[in-house]
Amino acid sequence: MIKVDNLTKKYNSQSVLKGISFECTKGRILGFLGPNGAGKSTTMRILTGYLPPDGGSVLIGGLDIIKNGLVARKQIGYLPESNPLYPGMYIKEALGFVADLYNVSPREKRVDEVIGLTGLGPEQHKQIKDLSKGYRQRVGLAQAIIHDPAILILDEPTSGLDPNQLQDIRALITRLGKDKTIILSTHIMQEVEAVCEDVVIIHHGNIVANFAMEKMSETFNIERLEDVFIQLTTESASKFE
Repeated sequence: MIKVDNLTKKYNSQSVLKGISFECTKGRILGFLGPNGAGKSTTMRILTGYLPPDGGSVLIGGLDIIKNGLVARKQIGYLPESNPLYPGMYIKEALGFVADLYNVSPREKRVDEVIGLTGLGPEQHKQIKDLSKGYRQRVGLAQAIIHDPAILILDEPTSGLDPNQLQDIRALITRLGKDKTIILSTHIMQEVEAVCEDVVIIHHGNIVANFAMEKMSETFNIERLEDVFIQLTTESASKFE
């Protein structure tokens, strides 16, 4: 569903992405893991068409995100790290607004479905500014899936949440991942272990690993993802810097 080939990006003279390639398939959640500043958010912005690459290509459902951007973006639901919301809107009002942008019909039925799916029912009559961070993240996810996209791109979706909120959001992402293609960008290894089937590790703009979680121990002869991460990023520091 998503194919990234030799993707590059520079900011002024600094190379942020140095020819990265990977694929993400339907029904499997891919964890895009790396330390802060590794190039994760830049990659997510390019995948969603918000930022043009300097080189390489991105195929979304077989469509080039640059050449067929409008059609390709209709397949994507995006939750950016900043989770932009309208604080003065009520939940149902905000979701209805986004549904109208996507020409979702029947509008009211879909809004109610998404409220139920994301567990927003108890808070649905509140303004967004009165919600906890956990519920604001749910609103962001609800907005991302309101048009029932085939692909979800989630950038640090659980950053700053308390343990109970973490559990709820992770469970929701797992449910959504059963019939969608999901890329979850994060620097939190426990996040990847909790919800992801596949892992791509990026460090200093380079892909240093791409593997299935169930094959991690036989591939690296290491049981913990944290130890795999430390080994690979340490090795790449001397190789790429």
